[in-house]
Amino acid sequence: MKAAVYERFQGPIALVDVADPLPASGDVVVEILAVGLCRSDYHGWHGTDPDIVCPHVGGHEFVGRVVAVGAGVTRWREGDRVVAPFVCGCGECGPCLLGQHQVCRRQQQPGFTRWGAFAQYTTVPFADTNAVAVPESVSDEAAALVGCRVSTSYRGVIERGRLRAGEVLCVFGCGGVGLAAVAMGRAVGATVVAVDIAPDALALAASVGSDITLDARDHDDIAAAVHAATGGAHVSVDCLGNAATAANSVFSLRALGRHVQIGLFPSALAEFPVSRVIRDELEVLGVHGLSASRFHEVFALMESGRLDPTAMVTQRLALSDVPSALPAMGRFASPGVSVVTSL
Repeated sequence: MKAAVYERFQGPIALVDVADPLPASGDVVVEILAVGLCRSDYHGWHGTDPDIVCPHVGGHEFVGRVVAVGAGVTRWREGDRVVAPFVCGCGECGPCLLGQHQVCRRQQQPGFTRWGAFAQYTTVPFADTNAVAVPESVSDEAAALVGCRVSTSYRGVIERGRLRAGEVLCVFGCGGVGLAAVAMGRAVGATVVAVDIAPDALALAASVGSDITLDARDHDDIAAAVHAATGGAHVSVDCLGNAATAANSVFSLRALGRHVQIGLFPSALAEFPVSRVIRDELEVLGVHGLSASRFHEVFALMESGRLDPTAMVTQRLALSDVPSALPAMGRFASPGVSVVTSL
């Protein structure tokens, strides 16, 4: 098969012929139909993920058609169209038995702990637990985005943030997961504030459902601007991942608000405004994806017409574009989401 392989971190990515994957016990092999380019893939290529061993094939946000089934798999047959979460739980550990596969103690992550979907084929581990059937009405590119950005924003905004109709949601960072968070807020009937420093990203946020867009460069105190516009957020989400945006997210909350951290920090330790958390009895909530057991809830939003992930897509690429498109993500040159639709 063709795959986009890098031999070293921050090194060249080459489209080369490699052996087709074979299904281990519990796995299925899928033919890739569409795969998203996510900033996590960029960070992996950059060398920030300790789970990645070179040579490596990234790509964790995909939809595919089952072409081979490993021993012990009972739920899937060749020809089934499936998506999987970027965190694949074992189905047997304590968190998995509680239905929280995204924090599995034996988790596998296609594109990180094993080769991923920037290729013509990849595997889904623990397939009876993690593979999810895609409704016929959902397109390939929309289904691919459910694997990471859309499901992660659902987990953050709806499940962890507990956002309700009539509340205020503030989203810091309007990349792919931020745009998905904006769309989730719109889907549940919240007032949505989008914050970024890129006018194109803010324009796209407005197109997918934000009521208010704020360019952080125009405000000396962006949290004060959120309070002035809305009275303060009930839920605020840092989708970028650094100390400044996390702090601004916290400061944007009204008393008893919920801060949700989706964006990964570049370092394990960072300053954080704990005094404000204590003073206003705020909640601080982390997000590590959504369990496959609840993907049907995301698909239900899509089938109802309340959520359309394709509205975020601004580039449709071929597999041959990945070697140049993935490193280019570091320049933040293009707003919206890029999806490989030609394999």
